[in-house]
Order: sequence, then C-alpha cells, then structure tokens
Amino acid sequence: MARAARPPIIAVMGHIDHGKSSLLDYIRKANVVAGEAGGITQHVAAYIALHNDRPVTFLDTPGHEAFKALRTRGAAAADIAILVVAADEGVMPQTLDALKAITEAGIPYLVAITKIDKNNADIEHTKLSLVEHGIYIEGMGGDIAYAPVSSKSGEGVPELLDLVLLSADLAELTADPDASATGFVLEATQDPRRGASATLIIKDGSLELGGFIVADDAYAPVRFIENFLGKRVERASPSEPVRISGFNKLPTAGTLFSVVSSKKEAEALAQAQKKTVKKESEATDESVVILPIIIKADVAGSIDALIHELAKITHERAAIRIITTGVGSVSEGDVKTANASGGIVIGFNVGTDAIARDLAERDQVSIYTFSIIYELSEKVADLLAERVPAISAEKEIGRALVLKVFSTSGKKQVIGARHQAGTLTVGNLVKLMRAGEEVGRGKIVNLQQARADVKEIRVEGDFGTEIEMRADATYGDELVAFITTDA
Repeated sequence: MARAARPPIIAVMGHIDHGKSSLLDYIRKANVVAGEAGGITQHVAAYIALHNDRPVTFLDTPGHEAFKALRTRGAAAADIAILVVAADEGVMPQTLDALKAITEAGIPYLVAITKIDKNNADIEHTKLSLVEHGIYIEGMGGDIAYAPVSSKSGEGVPELLDLVLLSADLAELTADPDASATGFVLEATQDPRRGASATLIIKDGSLELGGFIVADDAYAPVRFIENFLGKRVERASPSEPVRISGFNKLPTAGTLFSVVSSKKEAEALAQAQKKTVKKESEATDESVVILPIIIKADVAGSIDALIHELAKITHERAAIRIITTGVGSVSEGDVKTANASGGIVIGFNVGTDAIARDLAERDQVSIYTFSIIYELSEKVADLLAERVPAISAEKEIGRALVLKVFSTSGKKQVIGARHQAGTLTVGNLVKLMRAGEEVGRGKIVNLQQARADVKEIRVEGDFGTEIEMRADATYGDELVAFITTDA
C-alpha cells in the first residue's frame, strides 16, 4: 500500500517549572475525546489529543534520554518539538539544554511562551530573551513560530495547536499502515502484575496481535495491546502510543523496536543486538557511530550464519546494529525501515522487488546483495569504517589578553586586547578562556590597530577586535585563536 499521512508526534520540552507538565495536562483534559480524558487516572508517558478533528500524539518525557539515545541510531523520538519558556523568567539553562537536544535530533520546533497569566509575566522581555540566545522567533528577525499561552485559562492553546498542525503539514509526515510496525521505546517499567512493560511509539507500520516485539536485546510476545487509555485493542496505527507487557527484560528508553513472527527469530535478533549493546556501552554516545542493518536471506539458517559472522566485525568507534531480519526478497517495507533508521539493506541469495528498488533509488537507501558470505562480511566492515568521522584536533595559532569590553550588541562585542603570541586573523575561530577554563567560543569578525582595519595581528601591542560570541568577555580573559585539523 502507498504511504499515507500520519499524525504528528510532539515532544514538549524546556526548563523545569516553566509549565511543561501544566501545558500537557491542559491539552489532555481539553482535547482528549470527551468521556475518555477522565479515564486517564494515572501518569501516562504519551497520549493522543484531537484538535480540529485531527489526532496529535504528545510525549511527556522526564528527560532527554530518548532523544539522546535515538540520535546515535539515526532516528528522532518526535516529529516536532514545543520548547516551553515561561513569561516570568525567559530563557534559562535547561531551556538551552532542551534546545540542544531538539537541534541535535534534527526536528523542527516552535515556542510556547507559558505562564502569561502571572502578575510578573513580561512577554516582550521573554521574546528578547529568546532572540538573545539565538532563538529567532517570528517578528524578531526569524521564522520560528511561537504562541503565548496560559495553562490555567487555556488562552493561546488553540493557536499553539494550530501551529503544531501547520508544522506537521509542512513536514509531510507519512507512514505505511500495512507494513510491520517499527518505532521506539519511550519508557519501560517493572509492573508487579505484568512484569517488564514498555510504552512504545509506532513511527511506521501497524502493530497487531501475534508476533514478537524486539528492542535491542529485549523481546516480548504481542499477546495484548493497550492504548494510552489502558484499553485493549487488536491493532494500533502509525503515531500511536501503546503499552506492551511481558518483556524478558526491561528495554532501554530510546531503543528502536521491530516485529518478528516467531520466538526463535526474536531470540536470535535479541542475541545479535546484545553484542552490539555491549560494544556501545563501552563508549559514549558521542564516540560510537552506529551502522543500522536490515538483513534479508533465502532461509532462516542463512540469517543465523550472517548474524554470527557480522558479530565478528568490530571497530573501536563504531558498531553494527541489526534492525530487522527476514526470509525472502528485499521488499518495500525493508527499504522504508532502512530509510527511517538511516541504515542499509543486506540481501543474501535473494533478489530485490521492483517497487523496493525504485523506492531505494528515490530515498537514496543502499541495498547490497551477496551470494558469498565473506564478501558480504568484507563489504559491511568497509561500510562501518566509512561511517566513522575523522578525529579532529585543535591547534592554537594565536593568543591575546582581554583588556576592556567597549560594547556588546546581541552576539557581537567590541573588545580591546593585547597580543600575546602567534597570529590572530579575521575569520579565525576563537575560544574565550577564563582562569584556564573555556567559557565560550566564537569568531573574529573585525580587527583594528592604530584605528585602522587590518586583516591580522601578529606583533606585540594593543588592538581592537569585534568578536561574534554568546559568552561575555571580561578583563583578564584570554582569546585563543585556533584551527581544527584531522588527527
């Protein structure tokens, strides 16, 4: 079946006490289908609300774990983010942490200016605070949509939801409802009655009764499916949150999941993933590059042999992640799964469907087919190595002492400085050092010596410079110009 539009998945993020939970609670109570909102008596990690008769899935994540974990797998937890900023405080440190998580996930976002009903709320000051921190909203030099809202009265919430749907339309979100479900684990808990349980978000395909969910080295039979209201359903569609119980162990938040048909397949896939998880745990998110792989083979025995062979491929800064396996030719669903995870498709003694070949060409998904296992292994080792970025080293090329800050405007500041060593050139990247600790980074925009513009400073003496940097310099700081090189 052709891909069809799917509801957007929205993450609400921001500084603690800026009204994230209150906003989510208001939307839940006001927009979940009448008669059902009251059915949600306990905290839920995700729910579906209706706005203009269109469903929207909201995630309530306590932290950025899912964003961080999924980033290493080439996937995003949500389609769109709402960054909440309180009108009585403006941008705070955790606001910037949330923004970093959003931008690294590579998803669009909009801003909700919350708590506008408070006596000390100052919307204009909050807008200026956003711009000062590089969040360029509409009407303030940028194109990031925003809405002032009150979670008490509901003022502005419909307008915020209008913006959410507009962003979703622009993103052209699609899914294949007839494909096998793939998605991610939002959270997992140990239920005293049902054992290891997890909230899953379906990003593509549909989930039906039967088969097994596999998420890294955890798996569970799909004996029953619970929707966000706690009601049992026989089928869950794209973008829906579901609750699955009976995992052999707690799956990790941010883990991608897929569905296989038998327990034997689930155990084999989980075992292969276990080795990958071990490799990843030996390094940080930032140092490990993941190569997601979808395997298709002629018989189940070939899949077992391939999993065993691929487990031998190691790299200190990269790891293989087997997303799904299956018997038969490479299909349209395999290509879609590879595209969603940023991975590749490996075929062993199988062909590729015509539709899958066309889709792979359109979406630039790589399909590799082999009939000799060692050739497959060599190619995967090469592809894994290609994904590892070169290690960059920073080389100091010049240094100056900050004597005085003459003016600050937005991200730019005019500084009086004294040359200490090396050469400082217009366009150089610079680090701002204070008592030996780095406090900011920026770029040299202009240099002046003896009141004349110059391209570089290389001799001892005082000079003026305009620096583009968010961190504010002060007397006694050092400006260190540097270049990056491949180690």
